[in-house]
Amino acid sequence: MTGNHKDTGITRRRALVVTGGTVAAGGLAAAGYQSAFADTTTDSDTTTDGEATADATSASSACLTLMSSVTEGPYYLDGALVRKDITEGKSGVPLTLRLTVVDATDGCTPVPGAAVEIWHCDAWGYYSGYTTANPGGSAPAESEDGSTADDNTYLRGYQIANANGVVKFETIFPGWYTPRTCHIHVKVHTGGEKEDGTYEGGKVNYTGQLFFDDGIAEEIFTLEPYSKHSGSYTTLDNDMVYDGGGASSGLLTLKAVHKKDPSKGYKGFLSLAIDPDAENTGAGSGGGDGGGTPPSDAPTGTPPSDAPTGTPPSDAPTGTPPSDAPSASASS
Repeated sequence: MTGNHKDTGITRRRALVVTGGTVAAGGLAAAGYQSAFADTTTDSDTTTDGEATADATSASSACLTLMSSVTEGPYYLDGALVRKDITEGKSGVPLTLRLTVVDATDGCTPVPGAAVEIWHCDAWGYYSGYTTANPGGSAPAESEDGSTADDNTYLRGYQIANANGVVKFETIFPGWYTPRTCHIHVKVHTGGEKEDGTYEGGKVNYTGQLFFDDGIAEEIFTLEPYSKHSGSYTTLDNDMVYDGGGASSGLLTLKAVHKKDPSKGYKGFLSLAIDPDAENTGAGSGGGDGGGTPPSDAPTGTPPSDAPTGTPPSDAPTGTPPSDAPSASASS
């Protein structure tokens, strides 16, 4: 992980067969989605009617088009932990993500056992493993956030899909960095297994990003601690990755926990329509964001040559990369 990134996925691949869905192939009526994608996990969380409706909406929209893969970007780290709560004490507006993996080649049936991996920046635009990479604009140094989060693992994790293809994450609303809009990176793996606290083997079927409504994001960025990061925020229309395709391009359905108080948090819903037979790691593929995989010899906390940093102001805070730091011409 971190500075010692290596492609362990290739050497440890296991040719395990993906378990088929339990819902009959073919088109599902809107009412059918509510039962097909109901959460049957054994934890204390319960599924409300609103959650079922949101799942139905995102599922029916996403399944019209196979999700398009993009690059994994320069901030990917191998070996993330299997866990529901990935915050590690990082402060920010609470965000519960409920994602449903479905097979777009088989009538949008669930894909139980799929491993969904996510990673994203903190409220000030910093990624774990790259905490000195300047997010652009003006932000405090990552070390000033006061949390006890592990600088190599925060806001990264896996969850394994239940019988209905559903995973749930507890995290925070991401911040932003130049020149990207607010987003979360995501990969869907199949055919592997949980081992030593992480997920090993199998293959990556989908590499993408999740996006947020501009109005909601901009409202949240006026709140603490987000407001300590000033500068120009990139909207969806101007983002180099989001292509305007709505749910099939990763746009989340968001529901406020408390409509009059955004600081109470949001719930995000989306169905990820994949091809379980396809493979797309997103590593080094260029794509629309020019991202890539960190070099194998990169030291911990050092951004790779194509990492997004923006152009730091002359009075940039502690944590600004040296004068030879990468520009904002390539990002993810």
